[in-house]
Amino acid sequence: MKDRLLHTPEGVRDIYDSECERKNRVLRNIQDTLHLYGNMDIETPSFEFFQIFNHDRGSAPSNEMYKFFDRSNNTLVLRPDITPSIARSVAKYYPEEELPIRLSYTGHTFMNAPQHQGKLHETTQIGCELINDDSSAADAEMLACMIDCLKAAKLPEFQIVIGEMDFFKGLIRDAGLGEAEEAEIRGYLKIKNYFGLSEYLSRLSLPDEFKNIFSSFDRLFGGEEILLEAEKMPLNRTSLEAVERLKKVYQAVSCYGYEKYLSFDLGMVSGYHYYTGIVFRAFTHGTGNPVASGGRYNMLLSQFGKDAPSIGFVIAVDELMNALSRQKVEDPAPFFRAVVVYPIDWQKKAVELSVELRNKGIHTGLIRKSKRHTMEEYYAYAARFSAERLYTIQEDGTVEIRDQGGNLCDI
Repeated sequence: MKDRLLHTPEGVRDIYDSECERKNRVLRNIQDTLHLYGNMDIETPSFEFFQIFNHDRGSAPSNEMYKFFDRSNNTLVLRPDITPSIARSVAKYYPEEELPIRLSYTGHTFMNAPQHQGKLHETTQIGCELINDDSSAADAEMLACMIDCLKAAKLPEFQIVIGEMDFFKGLIRDAGLGEAEEAEIRGYLKIKNYFGLSEYLSRLSLPDEFKNIFSSFDRLFGGEEILLEAEKMPLNRTSLEAVERLKKVYQAVSCYGYEKYLSFDLGMVSGYHYYTGIVFRAFTHGTGNPVASGGRYNMLLSQFGKDAPSIGFVIAVDELMNALSRQKVEDPAPFFRAVVVYPIDWQKKAVELSVELRNKGIHTGLIRKSKRHTMEEYYAYAARFSAERLYTIQEDGTVEIRDQGGNLCDI
């Protein structure tokens, strides 16, 4: 039983030592970038009422949430998604604000995914939301901010793929398809099963022009030229306006000089049903899942009593860290670490030395020397915990300094 308790449950893991240190450093760099874009921090609870995330809100399926009850028999859930929590908070604390609200957050989300998928059940997310701005410029700002955040994380190469839910929904409405048919088509598009989609379309009573458009999703992927190709199709007004908006977004992102990071996929759909316009995902080497994603959700806040267009993105920190590790991205610690070992008679001197080192910005650990351990053990200890210097106060009060290799040095 004791050995079993040393292990974590399925889907969660410990992060410690240099891995945890590096993750926190990446988070700080991303947070700094989010603040540069004018975002203010917000923190919402790890669990809320089930109704915040139920199917009507367009969030996660009920059977993938961790649910429990409070003393009043209310059904609570560990949040599977942070955006609905932000929407609730904005409706509560900014009910009358009509000008842009920029909020950033860091937190954990919890999804009770099937075990065979091999996914983490607890993940770290960091992101931001822009409320009260329905412009294509706001869409571009979110894309630029996400690009700068990934650059701040030292990710060398990535690509952002952009879609438009209104393009897809406009086609569904124009074709007169119901919820069941839409869900089926979404399922094929989500896994990029274009052969299965074509076979399914052949069984529907649809005019050939609609079958041809839906079947063309496998070709509507690429650069800006895809938007020009889409404009030539016999589209309805909603879908054409969606394409025109993507052109404006592309032009606005070009003002940042970031167009090289963008590509388009007009067959992209989101698993979250609250997205209403532009949707996007960032991909890189070393992971098959997106390291970041986002989109526009103009109707979500109205479910909490505030009519406000909104857009946001989230970075999947665990996927990002996997990608950085597999790409062997160098990220040396930006600080110096030291250990001070001293005999009890020289405690005051050791404390003064450690304070002096800390005042210089050096991360310093203080250890009173024990007769049970040799100096070789202290040298090995300092190396294990990445201390660049080991300061040893001798019996006569002099200070000996050695590097990680055990060599004497001056500093």
